[in-house]
Amino acid sequence: MKKTKSVIIGSGRLGASIATMLSDQGRDVLIVDKEQTSFRKLNETFSGYDIIGDATDMSILENEASIREADEVIITTDSDNVNLFIAHLCFYVYHVPNIYVRFTDNDKGVLVKKTNIQTIYPFVLSIDDFCQKREKVKK
Repeated sequence: MKKTKSVIIGSGRLGASIATMLSDQGRDVLIVDKEQTSFRKLNETFSGYDIIGDATDMSILENEASIREADEVIITTDSDNVNLFIAHLCFYVYHVPNIYVRFTDNDKGVLVKKTNIQTIYPFVLSIDDFCQKREKVKK
């Protein structure tokens, strides 16, 4: 079976924005969060599925999120340790081909260095965005 599903863990601003973007692109999207109220951050155009549950619980990942069918997982909770744990589950247990994990602490990246897990650092993205904007102003 060809994997064609995106699973997003964490429905904060980043997770909800990514889920909406992928849904708008026609992807099969499923988003998981422990709090029902977190899903209010999803745009009204979101056409995927939302699941209330703790993504550190393997039964939620397997039975509710169908993680084995995912071709990508984007992990964006507000806890670096939770994100690292879920990323390792996705890589070592479920063999998800594309994994993206958000870390606040830039030093956490070393813990996924020899894997296919890609890191997202909001701090680095903010600095990059600032530098691009600053260069435009200079021109």
